[in-house]
Amino acid sequence: VAMLSRLLREHQARQSERRELQERRRRDAIAAATRLTEALVDHLNVGVAQAYVNQRKLDHEVKTLQVQAAQFAKQTGHWISMVENFNQALKEIGDVENWARSIELDMRTIATALEFLYKGQPQ
Repeated sequence: VAMLSRLLREHQARQSERRELQERRRRDAIAAATRLTEALVDHLNVGVAQAYVNQRKLDHEVKTLQVQAAQFAKQTGHWISMVENFNQALKEIGDVENWARSIELDMRTIATALEFLYKGQPQ
């Protein structure tokens, strides 16, 4: 009976050691998984933070580009207006030139008629 009792105590002691070893391994595995998870989250956070910084830079660049595009559109509109005014002035100069030619032709016609009348009168 004493031998059975000793064997039972040894068996229980070994089981207790195995449970402790298993519990220690379980805690180690949990700690390792926790460290891995934290490392992964930290790595992802760095990527997310960089993406956020990049997005803010892009937003700033887009706003700058929008302002510059609006300024360019305004300047282009001003240039178009100036060219249209210049074209109108050229047309008016052409109209004045045509008017002057027409007046000159009329004056020549009148001068020729007067000259003809003058020559036809007795002196």
